[in-house]
Amino acid sequence: MTKLLRAIAIAVALLFAPSVAFAKTQPADRKASANKTEKLDLNTASEEELKALPGIGDAYSKKIIEGRPYKAKDELVEKKIIPKATYAKIKDKVIAHQVK
Repeated sequence: MTKLLRAIAIAVALLFAPSVAFAKTQPADRKASANKTEKLDLNTASEEELKALPGIGDAYSKKIIEGRPYKAKDELVEKKIIPKATYAKIKDKVIAHQVK
């Protein structure tokens, strides 16, 4: 009887183990894939690329281009190119590579 219960317990564990393991690793995989996405360089992005960012339209994209070069992305707020609220929407999507 105990052999039968042990066999059932092992079968149940094997049946559910892959789904539990997948559920634990899935959020980490999503984070990794989100981190792999390329950030838009403020110093080289085109006007169209900038307009694709949330909260950035014609006027802000032109101001961003006119304010180049940027040493750091937070200069968008420091130089009063865009408001803090707009910066909060795009800060994880942009980067400012140093111009050489």
